[in-house]
Amino acid sequence: MIRLEYIIIENDKIGRIKAKLLIDKNPETCKAIWEKLPFDMHLSRWGEELYGEIPVAIGEENSQVDCEVGDVGYWPAGNGFCIFWGPTPVSKGDKPRAASPVNIFAKIEGDARIFSQFSSFKGKVMKGE
Repeated sequence: MIRLEYIIIENDKIGRIKAKLLIDKNPETCKAIWEKLPFDMHLSRWGEELYGEIPVAIGEENSQVDCEVGDVGYWPAGNGFCIFWGPTPVSKGDKPRAASPVNIFAKIEGDARIFSQFSSFKGKVMKGE
C-alpha cells in the first residue's frame, strides 16, 4: 500500500516546499490528487492566495471557506489548487477566506508566507515521502 503523507511544491525560486496531507480530514480529496501526481501548475494570485486549475475533478468533501495560514485546498468549483498564507479580498480579518468552499487537504510545513513573493506561480507538485 502506498503511504500518502506529503506532497512537494517545487519551483526554481523557492526550491521544494513540503505540505503534509490531511488524510483524516479529506481522504478522498487526498487520494484523488495523489493519483494524478506529478503535475505542473500555473497559479494566479488573489489577495494572499495562489490558485489555479489542476487535472483533478472531485466534489466537495468537508469543505469550508474559512481557512488558516498554510492551508492547501482543492477548489471543486474550478478544479483548483489553492495555497493560503493570509487574507484574501473576501476575508473578514487577518485570516484567509476562500471565495467559495474548498477541501483543505494539506498543510504547508514552515512559513507559508514564502509564497507572498509571487504575483503568479509556475511550478510542479509531486509525491513526497
